[in-house]
Amino acid sequence: MFNIGLTGGIGSGKSRVADMLAEWGAALVDTDEIARLLTAAGGAAMPAIEHEFGPQALTPDGALDRAWMRTQAFADPQVRRRLEAVLHPAIGRETQRQAAAARGSYLVFVVPLLVESLDRWRDRVDRICVVDCDPETQVARVQQRSGLTEQDIRRIMAAQAARARRLEVADDVILNDATTTPEQLRARALTLHDRWLALATTTGR
Repeated sequence: MFNIGLTGGIGSGKSRVADMLAEWGAALVDTDEIARLLTAAGGAAMPAIEHEFGPQALTPDGALDRAWMRTQAFADPQVRRRLEAVLHPAIGRETQRQAAAARGSYLVFVVPLLVESLDRWRDRVDRICVVDCDPETQVARVQQRSGLTEQDIRRIMAAQAARARRLEVADDVILNDATTTPEQLRARALTLHDRWLALATTTGR
């Protein structure tokens, strides 16, 4: 199957674009959604997380306490690496399972940190598509949808690849800045969808 790696910084709108592509017939494998399921109450990764970080890493219902973990990771980068060591193998296995079962006109891997883990993804996808917007728009969008402070948002952004680095590795770019209307975003996504359909057909995948 023809594979697209869809990425973008926090607040860029990649999930919205992914939903449109699915609506038009693409199969989706969303690594963020996989991570959420693994760290929900009863999630497959929770016993290992509790073993690694202790009961304080869990909410009362047994899910990952994201606020607690975020505070720890900001204070000590080693905490994030320890969490990734638990989560990444489990995410990788589930990603592989979902990809093998996927059915659609082409397959989209939605990977927020694709550029940060490019060595794992470059050979797995035929095209890398970046949903792009300026940092101020990212902050405004994330503030609007979450309870995070601007400082917390900018810390998250600082831990992600720089905008210039994402654009550098992109095969395709969908601009979704503050001036982009929903209709414009849809039109830009549809243009690429049509292009990828044609490529999927010509490559026979």
